Amino acid sequence: MQRTSRRERILEKILSNVTVDEVSGCWIWQGGTSGAGRGGGYGRMCLDGQTVAVHIVMFTHAHGYKPSKKQVDHLCENRLCCNPDHLELVTHLENQRRKKTRQLRLEVRL
Repeated sequence: MQRTSRRERILEKILSNVTVDEVSGCWIWQGGTSGAGRGGGYGRMCLDGQTVAVHIVMFTHAHGYKPSKKQVDHLCENRLCCNPDHLELVTHLENQRRKKTRQLRLEVRL
């Protein structure tokens, strides 16, 4: 009997709660979220009794260690996406700059 590793079990748990958007390529998290308030809308799951951000778990699974001073940004601008190809490690300053640019783009569309 072959045992699965913890890493494989975590990946399986995430992928069982994801639907793929064929148009955007986003892997949309269908499980719990961080709510609707400020800083909300990110996928959350429980790992070993601790609540963690799904996109960060997927980033570390695909790309390795995430330094504590860095943040994981969604290139697709979808907070529920956990496709590792849509995630990029950035500084807090860069993440805030991108957030501002996205907000301005959204205001122009309205």
